[in-house]
Amino acid sequence: MEPEAQVTVGEKQHEAGTETPPDVLDGPFSTRQLLRIDEALRLADRSTGLVFSVFVGGLDEPIREHAERLHRQLAEPDRSVLIAISPNQRQLEIVTGRYARKRVPDTYAKIAALSMVASFGGGDLAGGIIQGLDQLSRYAGKG
Repeated sequence: MEPEAQVTVGEKQHEAGTETPPDVLDGPFSTRQLLRIDEALRLADRSTGLVFSVFVGGLDEPIREHAERLHRQLAEPDRSVLIAISPNQRQLEIVTGRYARKRVPDTYAKIAALSMVASFGGGDLAGGIIQGLDQLSRYAGKG
């Protein structure tokens, strides 16, 4: 069974007041990669006023519908952009809410997806996610 990770800015602050983040035991990312992704999420949120989230794990068929269900579960779906990735299934979906889609039209999301897939193909899952977040936030512009 494939490990799953969903990263949203501000989720699960450090426990017991420690400054050291917990080790990632079963996920596809190292602690350093998670910190880099978290920082990219913060920058995207802060610069655009939108809410960016990343899900990495298995996606049920039909893939798009599962990604849309995940998106609807976010705190502010209308203002949210979800990047859903299933590396084992070789699937990527970018889901934008009603308001977010005005700032990141499907055409721009597809361009970002192509760039991410190129990084994934080179074996850089974390780098592809960070690159995709950067592109999507640049397309969205200042919030």
